[in-house]
Amino acid sequence: MGQNAMAGVEKVSVALTPEMAAMVREVVAAGEYASASEVMREALRDWKQRRSERARAIEELGRRWDEGLASGPAVDGEEALARIRSKLAERGAQ
Repeated sequence: MGQNAMAGVEKVSVALTPEMAAMVREVVAAGEYASASEVMREALRDWKQRRSERARAIEELGRRWDEGLASGPAVDGEEALARIRSKLAERGAQ
C-alpha cells in the first residue's frame, strides 16, 4: 500500500483471545480477506451498524411507551378478553 493510501489510517493494537486470533488467521489464509486489518474493519463496521440499530430500537420503544401512556389508563387483559368474547357470543347468537 502506498504512502498516500495510508495517510488516513491510524494503526491500533488490539488484543484477541487465541481463538479469535486463530479465526482471523484462518479467514485470511482462506482468502476471504486480504489481511487481518480488513477483518477488523469489517467487524467494526458491523458493530457500528448494530449499535445504530439498537439505538433506533430503543428510541422506537420509548416512543411506543409514550404512546401507550397517552392512550389512557391500562385495562386488565382478562377483563378485556371477557368483554370481547361476550360481544362475539352476542353477534354469533344473532
